[in-house]
Amino acid sequence: MVTRKNPIFDTATTLGKIFGFLGVSAVCGVLVAGLLVPAAAVSGSTASGSIQFFDTLPAELQVDPPSQSTKILASDGSVIANLFAENRTKVPLDQISPFMRDAVISIEDTRFYEHGGVDTTGILRALVSTARGNKQGASTITQQYVNNILNSSLEAQGKGEDVKLNGVNKGVGDKLREMKLAIALEKKFTKEQILEGYLNIVFFNRDAYGIEAASKFFFSTTAKDLTLPQAALLAGLVNSPSAFDPITNPENSKNRRDLVLNAMFTQGKIKRADYDAAVATPVTPKVTPASQGCQYASTAPYFCDYVLHLLLNNPAYGADAAQREKMVFRGGLTITTTLDPKAQNAAQAQVDATAGANPDKWGASLVSVQPNTGKITNMAQNTVWFKTEGKFDSNLNFNVDKLDKNGSDLNGLGGAQPGSTMKPFTFAEWLNEGKSMKTTINAATRRYPPKFPWKNTCPNPTVGWYDATVPDSFDLQNSDEVHYSSMTVLYGLMNSINTATFASAAQLDLCGIQKIVDAVGIHGGLPDADGNPNPQVKMTTLANLIGTTQTAPLTMASAFATFANDGKYCEPIAITSVTDQAGAQLPAQASNCKDAVKPEVARGVASAMQEVLNQGSGSLIQPRISTKTNFPIAAKTGTNDSNSSTWVVGYTTGLATASWFGDPLGDQRRYGRNITINGTFYKFIDGYMIAGPQFSKFMAQMAPAYGTNPFQAPPSNLLDAPGAPRPNTQSTTAPVAPSSPAPAPAPSDKPKGNG
Repeated sequence: MVTRKNPIFDTATTLGKIFGFLGVSAVCGVLVAGLLVPAAAVSGSTASGSIQFFDTLPAELQVDPPSQSTKILASDGSVIANLFAENRTKVPLDQISPFMRDAVISIEDTRFYEHGGVDTTGILRALVSTARGNKQGASTITQQYVNNILNSSLEAQGKGEDVKLNGVNKGVGDKLREMKLAIALEKKFTKEQILEGYLNIVFFNRDAYGIEAASKFFFSTTAKDLTLPQAALLAGLVNSPSAFDPITNPENSKNRRDLVLNAMFTQGKIKRADYDAAVATPVTPKVTPASQGCQYASTAPYFCDYVLHLLLNNPAYGADAAQREKMVFRGGLTITTTLDPKAQNAAQAQVDATAGANPDKWGASLVSVQPNTGKITNMAQNTVWFKTEGKFDSNLNFNVDKLDKNGSDLNGLGGAQPGSTMKPFTFAEWLNEGKSMKTTINAATRRYPPKFPWKNTCPNPTVGWYDATVPDSFDLQNSDEVHYSSMTVLYGLMNSINTATFASAAQLDLCGIQKIVDAVGIHGGLPDADGNPNPQVKMTTLANLIGTTQTAPLTMASAFATFANDGKYCEPIAITSVTDQAGAQLPAQASNCKDAVKPEVARGVASAMQEVLNQGSGSLIQPRISTKTNFPIAAKTGTNDSNSSTWVVGYTTGLATASWFGDPLGDQRRYGRNITINGTFYKFIDGYMIAGPQFSKFMAQMAPAYGTNPFQAPPSNLLDAPGAPRPNTQSTTAPVAPSSPAPAPAPSDKPKGNG
């Protein structure tokens, strides 16, 4: 039911105004009495009761720092992104233009330096004006500051519905509390401290809290450099940010600005010439929009989003998600990351060049880590965050797991099938068991029946077979018909021969391969059927010897970095330092490295994978600083069965990189065959064709900056073997160039591409 007003007491009538005036005057009298006269000295039960009520109001105000913007920085200190619930950057009073200080005092509180928090003269003047029908505010700057502190605290607690706005939902009790708190505040802080706090907390616009943010938003300048007309305009905004917005209401804004200028002139803050010049200045905002969030990052939005998820998932930043979000978005943190802007720009240029014209939405990514620290230097992919004409948009990070190890979201794709980039781990176990890489094996064997005598000392059972005599199975295949013959283990890895990997594994303990894969941090990028977030890649499942479990590029880069770091595995890290707005250090990430592979094994793998680029499956993509100069580098190509996931993962002594090109949409029916990328037709795609040049161009540009020292040689027992004839076949040590690719193998449910 709608409540009807009594026309006799309606404040719109003269009688109503008189009663309103008398009522508010009584409140004012109680306030003045409460401020100036001790309760015991006041006669009369009504006055005494009112003053006792006033005395019970809280007099302490917790002045916490207001919500401030958090900055995510690259390793060189450049800003990647700003995060905030309220766009605010605190500045000291001496970094605020004197024009701004004078302007806001002139229009909001002319007696600021004379009253003690509550201006009784102003209250009486406002009461008289209101009784005459002209509503006028009486809140001092100190009272406004109190109100902003209270509201800011409510917002931070998620109680925005309880925020009190002047003239909207503020009752007499609220006003009395505000007055008493203002008086207490004046006893605790100097006028300069109150003015500084006020100018840093007050609301100017939904994208601008505090004077520094407002200066940047409306005029693309700083609070220190505001001109007289700019300062007057911003001071005028405080009264009603929407009504006097210079963007949406320029005429109202100018009128309000000129009112402020007149107040400054009449109060002797500016001279006539300054006033005339300022009034004649047109209102011309120069807007710099507030860019909030990683999606607006100046560089590396997906790396930024990864960092943000690491923080929001970390219990050190709050007991629950709400507390962590408050800390990150309101805490004014400075987060310094491992990102190298030069490496990031180089990586971004490569992935964009790889698939610029990309109507079919193929994905390309590059991620690198420093082997001896695990620091992520770059994380790039060929997508944009927002829908953009002619661009592939996605908010999923192609380089990272879907979930972290605790099951919290990382906003990641979860990786892709790594294909033949898994073969070096079987090769590593071969060396780990003391066998020479030049031992001859029989890579002609294609059939591994269900009862094949695999050695497996792990509790996980051996799963899988390749046997065309078994229904719905087939014999193991290579990508060509040439390499079914005897060859060295080294030759098999160099040229990525599937049958050579299986022939090697048949002489090994599958559990040994498993232990190496676990030690170098390899895990599945998607949760398993039981919900385990980072499941073990089970090398006792035979198909995983040639890479069928979806794995993230960051995981692969970090695993290969182990071989570059003489067998020590370092967990990938992205955050080196976090400080709060007071400069106190908060938990960050530190390098966490451990022995994973014997040094001689790591050196043997590096020796072999250098030959992949020298004369094997990657010989067409050997990175070169110039046409005549290269540097020590090791790598492995990889391709899954459907040619929808292609890789090159490699390293120098100073930088390890995973380069990926494939289908990020998860459409299992899509094959990387008969496709056109950047105007070039491919009958099928292989690791060296697209991911390869992306890798080699990036490494040629960036690897020298991180160190390209020669790899240490492996011990002779891993190199020497009794007889190691090269296979008696037509050599295919150099893969066919993309312009004339070899025939693609027939589709199959099992991977057989050599990569």
